[in-house]
Amino acid sequence: MSIIEKTPLPATDTIPPATVDGMPHKPPMEREALRDVISLSLWAGQMLLQNGADTARVEETVHRLGTGLGCDWLDIIVLPDSITATTTNNLEFRTRVRRAPVRGVNMDIIAQVSDLSYRVQTGTLDRFILRSELRRIDKLPKNYNRWLVVFGVGTSCAAFARLFGGDASVMAIVLVASSAAMFVRQELHHHAFNPLIITIATAFVAGVIAASSALFGGKVAIAQAAAVLLLVPGVPLINAAEDLIRGHVVTGLARGFNGLLIALAIAMGLGLAIWLTGGQGL
Repeated sequence: MSIIEKTPLPATDTIPPATVDGMPHKPPMEREALRDVISLSLWAGQMLLQNGADTARVEETVHRLGTGLGCDWLDIIVLPDSITATTTNNLEFRTRVRRAPVRGVNMDIIAQVSDLSYRVQTGTLDRFILRSELRRIDKLPKNYNRWLVVFGVGTSCAAFARLFGGDASVMAIVLVASSAAMFVRQELHHHAFNPLIITIATAFVAGVIAASSALFGGKVAIAQAAAVLLLVPGVPLINAAEDLIRGHVVTGLARGFNGLLIALAIAMGLGLAIWLTGGQGL
């Protein structure tokens, strides 16, 4: 009887990194480096999500950062208020979750973080420089003075009042109403009130002041409709539609429902204003 000699298979930890699972892999990373990569990638994703980025951009940017810093692959789940990612490098992996509390819309931050991901992909940034850049972006001051924002919002709403058919008196009332409403919104946001409560209170203030256009013979309905336009959730609704189109159904539905709640809060605040002013308005 003949004996067939078999060459023993190498142990898993002796397989060259380039042949693990039959797929090409990048050089092995130390565990600390792998933890650092997922932490930085999720930090960048958190900034994007908090400042109005759609789900596809968040996924692409986080994946680009992770793979650019040495990971083979990232599996990413983006929800409206959190991001979960798993980084893989050869036989090592790390999973982490990072919350993204609601903040607002800042396209400048989105653009800068996206630019960092491309620089990392081309090899011009390592993880140490990336950390300092993310820290710099996270501490950026607001682009505009709060009073400039108040005046700008008031002017834009007054312009919409003109487009709706309002005269000069209606425009002036809307300028005052929407500016005052924006100031109230800023103050309530500064004191960390619930976003829906902020929306109701802001719509109420705008509606009450806009109703005074009746004293000057203006069209109250136009004034009140234009004065609350600052509250329309444009970016969340656009992101909701884009997420649904791209197949991110859960996130798209959540964002769409949040936009619906904001719309209902606007209607509630404006309805209270109409009731208080004796049924004037819409």
